[in-house]
Amino acid sequence: MSTPPFIRDLRTRIGHDLLFLPGVSAVVLDDAGRVLLGRRADTGAWALISGICEPGEQPAETAVREVFEETAVHCVAERILLVETLEPVRYANGDNCQYLDICLLCRATGGSARVNDDESLDVDWFRIDALPPLRESALRRIKLAGADGPTAFSPGGGPAPR
Repeated sequence: MSTPPFIRDLRTRIGHDLLFLPGVSAVVLDDAGRVLLGRRADTGAWALISGICEPGEQPAETAVREVFEETAVHCVAERILLVETLEPVRYANGDNCQYLDICLLCRATGGSARVNDDESLDVDWFRIDALPPLRESALRRIKLAGADGPTAFSPGGGPAPR
């Protein structure tokens, strides 16, 4: 499911106006240290698994749900890597959104990676030293997954420290 019903309902009332939404991205690692990525159906680009929090849903629950829905991989959320407000996005249909992204480090616990919904064209595990082309923001999140230390965040609008 690409657009949650609660957002479709909001759009009937507010049109294409800017929505500020909580979302998650997940850096999912397996026991071999590989990262799980999906090739997005909307852009064709490889990306971290991500999604929008449903009303009343905790971010860790969202991450676990989205990873399974998109990849058929079971995981557990282990820690927050980054909290950051992303740049506004204007979609092809005219909708405007801005996301507060909560990036979580997740550990795979089972399942076999495969395309499990219509949001992905492909799903696969990648060694950290053999990643496909990714956005800088995804590379930064993957790098944070390998670092020990406190959660990173972006105070004052600048890039997250690291």
